[in-house]
Amino acid sequence: MNKQIKVRILFFLAGLIVLSFGISLTITADLGIGAWDAVNVALSSLTGLTVGNWVIIIGLLLIAINALIARERPDYLALVTIFTIGLMIDFWLIMIMDGWTSDIFWVKAAMLIGGILIIGFGVSMYLQPKLSLNPVDGLMVALQKRWSFTIATAKTLTECLALLLALLLGGPIGIGTIMILLFIGPSIQFFEPKAQRLMNSFM
Repeated sequence: MNKQIKVRILFFLAGLIVLSFGISLTITADLGIGAWDAVNVALSSLTGLTVGNWVIIIGLLLIAINALIARERPDYLALVTIFTIGLMIDFWLIMIMDGWTSDIFWVKAAMLIGGILIIGFGVSMYLQPKLSLNPVDGLMVALQKRWSFTIATAKTLTECLALLLALLLGGPIGIGTIMILLFIGPSIQFFEPKAQRLMNSFM
């Protein structure tokens, strides 16, 4: 295995770990979270399984659904993505952030904003090696491939689907959900060139 491949794999995994930390921080902030994360949290509350368990279960379902929609072979590498994110979210929430909750609004807001920025950095890191997409993003791409939607339209459809599911299941939708919707894209865009330079510096 040459150096470039090793760097790509390490950067991919590091990005997923950073991403999972950011997601966990937004959950702990308790001001509302991203639509797909709200689905996982709602299902966790209803069933007793952990949030990370549901990240993995829904990820497995989406890998199969994405393959059917796009009429392609399943993205088996996405298994690494969902298991890493799922296990790390449980690690952060259960082992590290237990007791981080606060009733003080500015503390909650700081955790939410920090979480959004960290998610943006994590996503920009894990996308650089171009190894595999999170199955949620894979659904967006599958819709775009099958029905020639624009990426923006496909993303809107997937987010609306998740938001509807989260509302039906009683997930934590709030001001944080709106902030994530508005600022996660700019956050990723801000960190993307920096993540690219960082990865290239190790090549």
